[in-house]
Amino acid sequence: MLSSGTFPDRLKYSEVIPIYKNGDTEDLSNSRPISLLTSFSKIMEKILHKRIYQIFDQHKLFEKEQHGFRQNASTETATFNLLNTILKSLDSKSTVSGLFLDIRKAFDSVDHSILLSKLDFCGISGKNNKLMKSYIKDRYQRVVMNDKNSNKLVSTWKQVKRGVPQGSVLGPLLFLIYINDFPRSIDNCAEAVLFADDTSIIIVKANVQEYKHNIKIAIQEINDWFCSNSLTIHYNKTHYLQFSTKKIQRITISHNNN
Repeated sequence: MLSSGTFPDRLKYSEVIPIYKNGDTEDLSNSRPISLLTSFSKIMEKILHKRIYQIFDQHKLFEKEQHGFRQNASTETATFNLLNTILKSLDSKSTVSGLFLDIRKAFDSVDHSILLSKLDFCGISGKNNKLMKSYIKDRYQRVVMNDKNSNKLVSTWKQVKRGVPQGSVLGPLLFLIYINDFPRSIDNCAEAVLFADDTSIIIVKANVQEYKHNIKIAIQEINDWFCSNSLTIHYNKTHYLQFSTKKIQRITISHNNN
């Protein structure tokens, strides 16, 4: 595999089990698809994961805003950074608010061509990039579930044209690489705190007019980045919240800026 730059085709077939999350049980969007892969596939993936992670870690390629699926980072470090930024801003009497984004089907929406170009940009090139292309391309999956009488139902095999395999060893790391450049897209107007696809944006300014201006810029830059990377924000689950230590006049965002 490593010498030829080819991931074995027989290891690229997965069975998807829909795991119910919440809401209407008849609505498939309320279920999370978990891929069941072979043990041999996961052994291969662990080798690739270790090599790619070492490259990104040694060369400090991961953005510090990302706390998901990384060594010495967790939900605790993400929460600390988020709260620390908010409290320090309030201490300095600045106006501070947060945009809490929900990405629609984030892991399933990854564009393979964009991912491969980002891997190449970060040094995973040549035969290594060929291997990663072989890993994510031409994958097939089928859905397996039980009916009300516990009878096993199986769909036909279908080719996977987007996304990284959920339930895989490499999937989370590849997703981190895919969104790794997002914090830099809003670097001049806001701060980001990420845990995988959970995205929090903090906007801080002492001057109210500059603050309003930064909100508009941040929304536009966020929208541009998501469009360029073929990801979609779930606006019904995205929230804007202004923070304060006392009752103040709330700053609203017009519908045209959403």
